[in-house]
Order: sequence, then C-alpha cells, then structure tokens
Amino acid sequence: MSIAIIYGGTRKNGNTEMLTEHAIHGRQAERIYLDDYQIVPIKDSRHAKEGFQDIDDDYNLLIKRLLAHDTLVFSTPIYWFGMTGQMKTFIDRWSQTLRDLNFPEFKKQMQSKNAFVIAVGGDNPRLKGLPLIQQFQYIFDFIGISFDGYVLGLGNKPGEIYKDQQALSMVNQLFHKMV
Repeated sequence: MSIAIIYGGTRKNGNTEMLTEHAIHGRQAERIYLDDYQIVPIKDSRHAKEGFQDIDDDYNLLIKRLLAHDTLVFSTPIYWFGMTGQMKTFIDRWSQTLRDLNFPEFKKQMQSKNAFVIAVGGDNPRLKGLPLIQQFQYIFDFIGISFDGYVLGLGNKPGEIYKDQQALSMVNQLFHKMV
C-alpha cells in the first residue's frame, strides 16, 4: 500500500500538517504540497465544441503522482468553512481530467483508491468543518473513491493542535485504518 498526502495549506509545518504527520507516524508517504506548484483554475469547456484545451501548468504532473498511490490523504486547513483555494482548484481540474485523452482511465484508476481527510480549524471545527467533510464525501462518491475516514482538529496558532487530545487520538485510530 502506498500513500500520497495532498497538502492544501499555505503554511509549512502548520497545524494541519502536524496532525497529518502524527496520523501517519513517519510511515513512508509521498507528500504533495499544492502550494509549491502552479495550478491554473479550470475554464469550463465541457460543452464547447473544441472541449478542454491543454494548460501549461503543473497539474498533469501532480495527477500522475497521485495516480501512483493506493491511499490518498487530503490534508487541508479549514478556510471559511471549506477547503483551501489550492485544494479546490486542484479538485476542480478533475473535471478536465475526466475528459482528457492523456488520462483515459482516470475515473477507473481513482475508483481503486481509498481516501482520508484531515482538516484543522480554529472556530469549532468539529461542527463547522462538517460541510467540508460532506463536500469531500460528494466528491469521492462522484469519482468512486472509497472514503474511509476523517479527523477534524482544533488549532489556530502554530502548534495548538497538540492541545487537541481528541484529534490526536482520532488520527491514531485513522492510521490503523490506513495500515
């Protein structure tokens, strides 16, 4: 089993990354920091005669890296009650990949994967983060990925996540599901 962690945050070593690293206990994983790459927002061309056009950015490279793994961990701070812009832009581009002749088996390949979500917020995240979890559930249902669990942690200032014993305990349980 191979793991890819898709980090959606902009702060290296932030609370979300800390909780995610705690979850995998140093286990081998490919870490993809979306903020390190250029991902152009999607231009919806589903109904245009010419369809989607190739875009000169890093997105296809990231999709290839993602497809190489069995388990996907989507790790995002909770920004305005949802995922970060980087994470949303990345997932929005899946609409293009579903029609991309360079990835003819994209949906089938994604259906063989299982996914987890780890998110941290500072304002009652176990309640206010639930719409984010529901959004991921809908995304995974649509594409056919098995959604195997999530953890919502409480933390705002750097390091505060280590005060959230409930989240730390839950990611330990989540890790056992990953293994």
